[in-house]
Amino acid sequence: MVRKRLSFLSIPLILLACALLGGIYGRSVQAASDTSLSADLHNFAKAYALVEQNAAEVPTGDKAIYDGAIPGMLRTLDPHSNFFDPKAYKLLMEDQQGHYSGVGMQVGPRNDKTVVLNPFPGSPAYRAGIRPGDIIAFVNDKPTANLNTTEVADMLKGPRSTPVKITVSREGSPDYITFSIVREDIVRHTVTGFWVKPNIAYIRILSFGDNTNRELEETLRSFGENRLDGLVLDLRGNPGGLLNQAVAVADHFLQKGQAVVSQHGRASAERIYRADHGNRGREYPIVVLVNQYSASAAEIVSGAMQDHDRAWILGETTFGKGLVQTVFPMRDSTGLALTTAHFYTPSGRLIQRDYSHESFFDYYYHKDHPTNNPNDIKTTDSGRTVYGGGGITPDEKYTPAQLDPLEVQLYRKGLFNFTRNYFAAHPDSLPQGWMPDAATLAQLHDYLQKNGYTFTDAAFSKDTDWIKRYLAKEMYIWAFDVDQSDKVFAETDPEVAQAVKAMPQASALLQNARKVIVQRMK
Repeated sequence: MVRKRLSFLSIPLILLACALLGGIYGRSVQAASDTSLSADLHNFAKAYALVEQNAAEVPTGDKAIYDGAIPGMLRTLDPHSNFFDPKAYKLLMEDQQGHYSGVGMQVGPRNDKTVVLNPFPGSPAYRAGIRPGDIIAFVNDKPTANLNTTEVADMLKGPRSTPVKITVSREGSPDYITFSIVREDIVRHTVTGFWVKPNIAYIRILSFGDNTNRELEETLRSFGENRLDGLVLDLRGNPGGLLNQAVAVADHFLQKGQAVVSQHGRASAERIYRADHGNRGREYPIVVLVNQYSASAAEIVSGAMQDHDRAWILGETTFGKGLVQTVFPMRDSTGLALTTAHFYTPSGRLIQRDYSHESFFDYYYHKDHPTNNPNDIKTTDSGRTVYGGGGITPDEKYTPAQLDPLEVQLYRKGLFNFTRNYFAAHPDSLPQGWMPDAATLAQLHDYLQKNGYTFTDAAFSKDTDWIKRYLAKEMYIWAFDVDQSDKVFAETDPEVAQAVKAMPQASALLQNARKVIVQRMK
């Protein structure tokens, strides 16, 4: 697995699909071995020779093989086997390792331009004064007008300690602003955490990269883990990552020796991954948040916690991705992620959804897919019934409300554009603890009307609570940083509040599991 509504979240969903294509990556990366040529391979060579000799246009070897033959072959296998060209393979390695060399900011497309979405806290871009909403006009004096966001992002990256000149246009500034920045190693953290109630902590895992378990341990240590009365572990939108990191995260919460996950493959022996260290007696209640975009490694963790009655699972049924990919490096800095095994939760249930009767498009953008396989019924440690074959079904269902037309407009670009306009006129930062007041909402209302957004006053009034929360999220990025934005967004999240309310269920679940295990031992 790599580093998680169709109508208005098309770009994030496409990115999620690309991420899920990688599936669970085994810790070791192996090299492919040569075998004797089969008759089928001879037929392929003959077909390629015919194309090369007789096609109307002479194909290049790279295009025919890397863009056609190999990806075409993998698409006949399953939705997650995938071929990575040099650029994609490099990004895959960066995602797994969690770092790269550059200036440290997230950029994205807005109105056919590449715009800074947020500079990472403490990064060279952040320290230099680059702000959200800045439009990147030139990189090293090269115009970006005809480049896509990926191409601009590639220009910003480079070897450590090398300089890069970034020229931006900023709303409210009559002239371009130029920044001279020295690239550094940028570490992308996958774990964030803070208190949501006295002695109840909130931790979000964005994906499972090389450093995820270490970051989790450091975050829990900063809380003083021994005094926790509860933990909300947020895996919503987590598309997965490295198998060994998923095992290590689950290991921290389970008892020593308990199974985390097992994998079974045609060409590999069955392997059971267990908790090598265990929770060392720390058994505070845990509520795990999941949704339909929690996949792969996130499903390993939530499935193991559910099977051992270690956590109360709250949210939506997860994606249902239970295939393991091994990455085989190939020549020309390319790589092949091949599905080599299935994984099963400790109770023995298969999480992978059936994809044999639908297109890959329907598989990724599924709606209301069957969630339980009646032929794959298992039980948790305390005897609760759980099902396989369709993701992790939560113990308590929580479905976020669908966005209405006004919320869709604001989510897409309205709040971002207003915030950019607001801070052009109000450069002073916001006070800590700020939330949108009536005056700010009135300014937003007037801005939307003047800039062609279609809505009624009744709709605006109905959506006030949603607007306050999402506007605060956007404005905190500009006034503070993305970490502060994530914090205020989680603090005002009704699902997080529901998770806190569910702590008694998590505690009762844990206590009941202990009793059942003791009775069985007798």
